[in-house]
Amino acid sequence: MPNIKSAKKRVAISNANYERNKAYRSALRTAIKKADAAIDSKAADANEAVKTAIVKIDKAAVKGLIHKNNAARKKSALVKKLNAGT
Repeated sequence: MPNIKSAKKRVAISNANYERNKAYRSALRTAIKKADAAIDSKAADANEAVKTAIVKIDKAAVKGLIHKNNAARKKSALVKKLNAGT
């Protein structure tokens, strides 16, 4: 455990950032899984699910949670799967 006040603060901030990023990452994965499931089941709301997932992916890339090329790859795969399914 750190003894210096600034080091203690850094530990607290680091833990807070970790928890926040964990929540964002979980929401991102959930949105992608829901979009995949909607596409697989040929649901009427598949387009909406994909749009929601793409927004989450873009926000994650802006926040630095995932790399921009990773985000582009995920979006491309979702849209490609959606277009192949219709």
